[in-house]
Amino acid sequence: MAVFNKLDNVEDLYEIGEVIGSGHFGQVREVRERATGARWAGKFLKIRKCASSRLGVERKSVEREVEVLQALQHPNIMALKDVFESRAEVVLVLELINGGELFDFIAEKENLTESEAIEFMKQILLGVGFMHSKQIGHFDLKPENIMLSDKMAPNTDIKIIDFGLAHRFQPGEEYKCMSGTPQYIRDTDEETLRNIIALNYKFDDHHFSMTSAMAKDFIQKLFVKDQNERTTAENASFLFQTLLIEYELGNRSSINMKNFKKFNAKRKWKMSYNMVWVCNRLRRMKLLCKTSALADEELRQCESDQEDTETKPASLIRRRLSSSS
Repeated sequence: MAVFNKLDNVEDLYEIGEVIGSGHFGQVREVRERATGARWAGKFLKIRKCASSRLGVERKSVEREVEVLQALQHPNIMALKDVFESRAEVVLVLELINGGELFDFIAEKENLTESEAIEFMKQILLGVGFMHSKQIGHFDLKPENIMLSDKMAPNTDIKIIDFGLAHRFQPGEEYKCMSGTPQYIRDTDEETLRNIIALNYKFDDHHFSMTSAMAKDFIQKLFVKDQNERTTAENASFLFQTLLIEYELGNRSSINMKNFKKFNAKRKWKMSYNMVWVCNRLRRMKLLCKTSALADEELRQCESDQEDTETKPASLIRRRLSSSS
């Protein structure tokens, strides 16, 4: 459980810079620490004021994300430095990650060997393994949430981001949730879903003709229904050490970049399509709200959330984090 103390003013400690990203419930700005000059990413989140409001995120979900990030200090996981708060907004000061998505970086390459892919996978598994050692599940691992610290660096670090859906398990807890990313399930038919559940799959030549037997064996170790028999992230990272030795002995298998580039382009297109669909839906909802004659006091209070977006950054209060975990 996170413990808060020592109140400070955010602009006394950080210089607020330009917007580098935005979403439904806020935006991300580059911020500079005044004491050291270090650059960070400030994630500005609008807090939902009441249960019936559609504006902003629930405070509990922000607190859960903060608690998870506080417990995950690891080179392959995005770092949390500070948290600031006002009546209507919370700001998370996070590690600034400039390298972009791993998938985009790979798609720009003309060739990718399996040994290079192993180096990336090893870092991903080290991050996931550390999460699991802390009894934390990410629940939203996807290409968009696997970043590079700096794609220009010769040995760049993988960074796992976005812990909004993460959950910290208690001993003996059974956890059920509904989550996912639309572009990965919208085109999935019933037969494919049945095959996924039954683990009915094969390595067809069209996609796996250039894949080594060792890589296929690793994939098979992941596709095991019984979790007691399935390899763990920690064990898989050790397995990659063996694979790297094999590659040093002369294995030169490579990734089918043609198929990879097609997949990445299709993924980007679906993301754009889904964004347009969401915007159109929100526009229709806004029109419905404008024509509604409801005079409920709670609804009026929720609509007043819009005024809170003008809260000045200087009014944000810092609450330094410490942990009892």
